[in-house]
Amino acid sequence: MTMNVEQKTPARVVVGKVISNLMDKTIVVQVERRVMHPLYGKYIRKFSKMYAHDAENACNIGDTVEIQMCRPISKKKSWKLLQILDRTDKEIVG
Repeated sequence: MTMNVEQKTPARVVVGKVISNLMDKTIVVQVERRVMHPLYGKYIRKFSKMYAHDAENACNIGDTVEIQMCRPISKKKSWKLLQILDRTDKEIVG
């Protein structure tokens, strides 16, 4: 007998900086990645903005956070907050 067992791939986890927390239970995280230019070989910084679910509204602007991919929560939000790695001292009010 053979069993068909589907293995799930682990959810993608990224580290980024909070650039906005003005929405309720939502943060916007800017994630940086470095890619090499195909012709010149210089590393270029590319940024992505990801909307993440912050259930306790615990994050402030400037915090370094770890987010994980999850099921879509809304149209743009398909990430959830795992942990806050580094906090900023002051809270910025927009």
